[in-house]
Amino acid sequence: MIQKKLDVLEPEQMRLRALSRWNNEGGAIPRGIEGASIPGGALPEVPVLGNAELVQLRIRVIALENVVIALLAQAPDRQLDLVREMAGYISPRPGFTQHPLTVRAAAEMIHLVERALHFRGVMV
Repeated sequence: MIQKKLDVLEPEQMRLRALSRWNNEGGAIPRGIEGASIPGGALPEVPVLGNAELVQLRIRVIALENVVIALLAQAPDRQLDLVREMAGYISPRPGFTQHPLTVRAAAEMIHLVERALHFRGVMV
C-alpha cells in the first residue's frame, strides 16, 4: 500500500488560504470530501431546515458563542489581536460592495473580543 505524502502548510499559510475564501459572506466553495472540486461544479441540494432544526441550530450557536467568549477571556493579547485582524480580512475592501452579512460578521467578531475582555480576571 503506497501512502501519498501530505503537503504540510505552515500555520500562516493555512490561515491565509482559509481567509482568502472569505471575501464574501460564506467562503464556501464546492469541494468533495478530500478537497477535490466536485465534477461539473454541481452543488448538492440542501434540504430546507424545519422549525425544530432551526431552534437546535440557534441553541448550538448560542452555546458556541459563549464557549468562544470563555476561551477568548483567557487568551493572550496576541490571539485577541489576531481575531481583530481576521475581522478586518472579512470586511469589504475599498471599492467592493459591502455585503450586510459580511459587515455584521466582522462586527460580531470584534464584539466577541470586547465581551471576553469583561470576563478577564473573573474566570478561574
